[in-house]
Amino acid sequence: MTAPRTPAPETVPETVPEAVPEAVPGAVPRSAPAPVPAPQRPEGATGPDDRIAVVIITRDRRVELLRTLDRLAALPERPHVVVVDNGSGDGTAAAVRAAHPDVEVLEPRANLGAVGRNVGVEHVARRGTPYVAFCDDDTWWDPGSLRRVADALDAHPRLAVVTARIVVEPAGTEDPIVRELRDSPVRPSVPLPGPALGSFLAGASAVRVRAFREVGGFSHRLWLGGEEELLAADLATAGWELCYLEDLTVHHAASLVRDRQSRAREGIRNTLWFTWLRRPVAAALRRTWTVVRGLPRTRAAALGVLDAVRGLPWVLRERRTLPPRVEARFRALEEPQRRSAARRYGI
Repeated sequence: MTAPRTPAPETVPETVPEAVPEAVPGAVPRSAPAPVPAPQRPEGATGPDDRIAVVIITRDRRVELLRTLDRLAALPERPHVVVVDNGSGDGTAAAVRAAHPDVEVLEPRANLGAVGRNVGVEHVARRGTPYVAFCDDDTWWDPGSLRRVADALDAHPRLAVVTARIVVEPAGTEDPIVRELRDSPVRPSVPLPGPALGSFLAGASAVRVRAFREVGGFSHRLWLGGEEELLAADLATAGWELCYLEDLTVHHAASLVRDRQSRAREGIRNTLWFTWLRRPVAAALRRTWTVVRGLPRTRAAALGVLDAVRGLPWVLRERRTLPPRVEARFRALEEPQRRSAARRYGI
């Protein structure tokens, strides 16, 4: 299941910097990772769980973030929480420190977009925590879900990403993307506890820290908007797996503080960049035609395509096609992507 451009809750910046330094160095390894046993917990354990931490990126959404932190503080797992404030101007950092003194707040010197998650994961890694659950400032995990995430990652050493069921608030209804996750046509390379995925939604997923760092985290090139697809492809290339788990729940109360046009523009650009960076020529041409043909006739869509074309010089320099076994995953997703009612690029 390839991550959609619109339902995935994200922090939306006001401007895109021309260059952002890579926050987490790393390269895709050429062979599958050797499984490393994780610490096991007794079945039915309750109370705090130090196997998993939460990383949140945010920008100018103080009210929504404080609500999310209230929810996380009430979880039985009592996870350590790291907030990466991408240059908020609304007093976010000070408000979090006052209301939640146990939460660590990191303030990079630049708006890092999704790369802010890399900074948070590095911070967690120094504590020795093996797993990280991502939230956006308008999403939160259900009680017990974080413990079940850690149990799944403990039990499946080649599993790198676990994605939860998404419930839209205040209606309490499933996000339309859930059906696509549940019915994913991707075939796993090893037995998994749920359907294998081609990509994931960062604001509703947890990662194995080792795997995330091994492939370099989120790309500074893509910055924000559908950035998950490239990371997912590189994880699969390195021998890791991704899956959806039905018994995990993340709630999403979509923030009204967002720039829909910028969101659409960046999502279109990044979809095309990923396609040209990793898909074989025939598949890249086919996918490009499908994406461009289905775009709305808006200024944001046209600018997204133009931005992608402007990036062709670096894309061609850094192009590295997927191995056949991974390409097969994305080829299997082409028809579900074409039919999807959840992929509307924020418009």
